[in-house]
Amino acid sequence: MSLRRIARLFRPYRPRLSLLLALIFLAAGLGVVSPFLLREVLDNAIPKHNTSLLAELVLGMIALSVITSVIGVAQTLISNQVGQRVMHDLRAAVYAHLQRMSLAFFTHTRTGEVQSRIANDIGGIDSVVTSTATSIVQNVTTVVATVVAMFLLDWRLAAFSLVLLPFFVWLTRRVGEERRRIQSVRQSRLADMSTLVEESLSVSGILLGKTMGRSPELVRRFSGESGELADLEVRARMAGRWRMASVQMSFAIMPAAVYWFAGANIAAGGHAISIGTVVAFTTLQTRVLFPIQSLLSVGLEVQTSLALFGRIFEYLDLPVDIVERPGARALTSVRGDVRLDDVWFRYSPDAPWTLEEISAEVPAGTRTALVGETGSGKTTLAYLVARLYEPERGAVSIDGVDIRDVTLQSLAATVGLVSQETYLFHASIRENLRFACPEASDEEIEDAARAAQIHDLIAGLPDGYDTPVGERGYRFSGGEKQRMAIARTVLRNPPVLILDEATSALDNETERAVQQALDELSRGRTTIAIAHRLSTIRDAEQILVLDAGRIVERGTHEDLAHAGGRYAALLSGAALTEDGSLAEGSAARSGAALA
Repeated sequence: MSLRRIARLFRPYRPRLSLLLALIFLAAGLGVVSPFLLREVLDNAIPKHNTSLLAELVLGMIALSVITSVIGVAQTLISNQVGQRVMHDLRAAVYAHLQRMSLAFFTHTRTGEVQSRIANDIGGIDSVVTSTATSIVQNVTTVVATVVAMFLLDWRLAAFSLVLLPFFVWLTRRVGEERRRIQSVRQSRLADMSTLVEESLSVSGILLGKTMGRSPELVRRFSGESGELADLEVRARMAGRWRMASVQMSFAIMPAAVYWFAGANIAAGGHAISIGTVVAFTTLQTRVLFPIQSLLSVGLEVQTSLALFGRIFEYLDLPVDIVERPGARALTSVRGDVRLDDVWFRYSPDAPWTLEEISAEVPAGTRTALVGETGSGKTTLAYLVARLYEPERGAVSIDGVDIRDVTLQSLAATVGLVSQETYLFHASIRENLRFACPEASDEEIEDAARAAQIHDLIAGLPDGYDTPVGERGYRFSGGEKQRMAIARTVLRNPPVLILDEATSALDNETERAVQQALDELSRGRTTIAIAHRLSTIRDAEQILVLDAGRIVERGTHEDLAHAGGRYAALLSGAALTEDGSLAEGSAARSGAALA
């Protein structure tokens, strides 16, 4: 992974970074002045009893300290502002990119994994983008300025002090590579643990764990994941610790070695080195050794963070399956004529075809029912109309326009979906309904609820429409949540409606209430209904019978029931109740029951 790509993240903030660099250079320049003032104090002001010079030099040293401190605060402010904006840009970019991914990506990716990339991986680079980049520039500038000052003081002492520096740099790089490998494994384990928490501590997960008596096993699994993560943390922090300790020890010994070198040089009759020069040099040496040590540590952080950047960029580089074509047009004044022309689809290039040779027309304002055994491709076909998936061959069109040539926003406004799996946010009923139409008034929300046969129930609650629905809507029954989903779709008012087994999980009485709401919603709209209840499909103008991804029959209920084909076989395999819905008996569960 190129460091240039990381550097590009900071490009929008070049003005602030330029100011930051100017402050860093100024601080580095001021920082090397104090040792020269100290040399003057020791070699001239004190030995010559020049109190006025001493006062001037001391005041200069104090002024430099104050100015440097103020500059340091300004540096911290600017670097954190830039760093946090970069963090925000990364989080927003990853989230926006994931929003563009097709439904297929999310059916193959764990929710906890996605959350871990956004929270843990991006959070893990916080220190790198907020302070490390600044620290690198600041320390490099300080080192360069200080090394120059050291050579100006005495080139022999400078050469002696820096002879081991290349070895220390090489040693640090080795440690960094080791930590980078450990960090990559650590983030993977962290994603596994996040997934386990997300799945097992949700309402559904808790219900499943308690009813199956698996709570102790889930605790053991989490404990095992946490234990592995703790071991990896120790490994990461101890990686190369002895080698780095030897580097730190060498840095601590260097000032004493300089005193020995200077004394030995004088004893051997070499060029005299003044006491002031030696003290000033060791002061500079301290200034250079700490930044070098910091640079080596920062190098380790950068090496470790490269693994995190790699995981973040991996998500940003995921190809988007469904994109809006250049020049895409918005669908307006939609009648609702839907056409599928020789559509083929499969979930991966090496997978068998899910749908083959699908050609069908759904005239505007009519209802078409999709029936067939589980796995026959009903839901996939309906989702192709909403462009949640993209056909590999053929085309889907609305009002004669290929849906690949229209804007995604207008397509979402044209095709509404009510599915079996109703999802509600952990917010109020009003907020959940308004999610479909942010500009909807309270009156429009209530009208939509009335159309969905749910207004009276909501109005009877103590907090009415401000009642929180709870995690995933678990404060309400399946039928109540389904009618809220219908109300949400009513607010959106789509010309084309997809009903994906919207009543299959409901009891007969609730099903009748929801079906009444669906009938109201479907009136005047082009409707594609996936259902296994005969009451849902009997009045459809057209029934498409799917088998193994192909349309094997099409026609009305009466025509197909008497044709003796696949549809008739599905009917004969299902026990019918008096109200016309498919019973929950073993025959219905066998798959013959139009599921």
